[in-house]
Amino acid sequence: MFNRNRCLRPVLAIASISLVAGCSVFSDGNPDGKGPIVVGTTSAPSTLDPAASWDQSWELFRNIYQTLLNYPVGATTPQPDAAESCKFTDSSNTVYSCELRSGLTFSDGHKLDAQAVKYSIDRIRKINVNGGPAGLLGSLDRVQAVGERQVVFHLNQADATFPFVLATPGMSIVDPKEYPDDAVRKDNKVFGSGPYELQDYQQGKQAVLVGNKRYQGFAERRNDAVTIRYFQDSRSLADGLRSKQLDLSFRGLAADDVISFQRNDSKDMDVIEGATNEIEYLVFNPKDPWAGKLAVRKAVAQVINRSALAHDVYKDTVEPLYSMIPAGLTGHTTAFFDDFGDPSVSKARKFLTEAGITQKVPLTLWYTTDRYGSATAKEFQAIKKQLEDSGLFTITLHGRPWNTYVAGYEKGQYPVFGRGWTPDFPDPDNFVAPFVGRQNALGTPYPAPEITGTLLPQSRRESDRANVVKEFGEAQRILADDARLLPLWQSKLYLATRDDISGAEQSLDPSAIMMMWELSRKTSW
Repeated sequence: MFNRNRCLRPVLAIASISLVAGCSVFSDGNPDGKGPIVVGTTSAPSTLDPAASWDQSWELFRNIYQTLLNYPVGATTPQPDAAESCKFTDSSNTVYSCELRSGLTFSDGHKLDAQAVKYSIDRIRKINVNGGPAGLLGSLDRVQAVGERQVVFHLNQADATFPFVLATPGMSIVDPKEYPDDAVRKDNKVFGSGPYELQDYQQGKQAVLVGNKRYQGFAERRNDAVTIRYFQDSRSLADGLRSKQLDLSFRGLAADDVISFQRNDSKDMDVIEGATNEIEYLVFNPKDPWAGKLAVRKAVAQVINRSALAHDVYKDTVEPLYSMIPAGLTGHTTAFFDDFGDPSVSKARKFLTEAGITQKVPLTLWYTTDRYGSATAKEFQAIKKQLEDSGLFTITLHGRPWNTYVAGYEKGQYPVFGRGWTPDFPDPDNFVAPFVGRQNALGTPYPAPEITGTLLPQSRRESDRANVVKEFGEAQRILADDARLLPLWQSKLYLATRDDISGAEQSLDPSAIMMMWELSRKTSW
């Protein structure tokens, strides 16, 4: 939820800071008000096939594909979309049944029925892309199509989070006639049933969305078309806003640009700030000869100064984070602060010397140059300086664009690498389960038998998610003790919009994915 305030003042939790008091009817880019709404972002898809993606590609999928369940404005629990109704049909939360809407079709006119849903989910598991959405389906035993409209999911264990899984764009329904069951689709064509059709797609440049006239679901489109433009860096994104080539930005504004816009840099822009559950963290590859050593990981955790990163690099547009579960969610703790306290070179040196390590530790850190905006490079330079200034490390940095970056960490090529995480659904489970086990979102196996075999199954039997504090507190203690994952900060999300755009405040779902259909142009002011 967002709160709008027309006064420039400190932000407490969630606020929108408007930079105008005048009026403007239409943007210069579309003076008649009939053109597509143009959204800019640095977050480009890595694929157009839902079976291959557990990443920011979901931001596009949400708008062009359909899922059984989704999140209407203001909802924090999944509601029917392609489905007419869904529910657990047993007391043990192991059988989940959905009844589809009548008369559903894909954008190409092909029928969307129970067999298409079963095909889509089975296909994800059969293709089983490393780091793909199959990792979300660990509790699924089998899918059953009953007639044309009923789909029944049989689970191998109680899982109260399963409806949330079905609501993720990773579970998008695809046309069986257009998507092979044993391979990822490689071209730039999409056959979905979402609110929009993908009319044109140029990888890394733009996606042109037009309204899907065959769509049947809860979404009510407030526009006829949206063009998403992808930028390689934050500066270009901000320039696009200032030159009025864009109506709004979604992700990727650098902290300096946010502050500049807030200070009335542009007279016809609003800056909307929202609290999110997005986090950034470091991942250590256990197969690397240095990152695989517990003492090295603990020494890094002991040296890194999160507060300095938040203040010096991000200008306090992020908050230091000491838990993989962010503040505001059930189960949040300060496990890493409890273990390591304030940054301390002497404590870090002790970790190393007690493990027999007396030389400077050589580590190579990788980051993506475009996915999270240009500040990421500055952040990793700051991390390099912190570690090297300790006298304990020699750091080498490398950066890659997201499309090639993902392939690198999935192949285990990086000793240490940075990742951001936008939750698939607003539950503490989704800040632990995706990162552990043999198959996970990182493509880096992380055996954690107490978490995967005991704590997660126990928590998933609990329908009241407020009652899982104990399990996730213990899970975070284990993660902190292993130091395989090192949380750095929790972000805020900034949307910069032209003042003739309406609906931006309502456009974000609980995973901070933009529902483009909520955007519209003001016809009067």
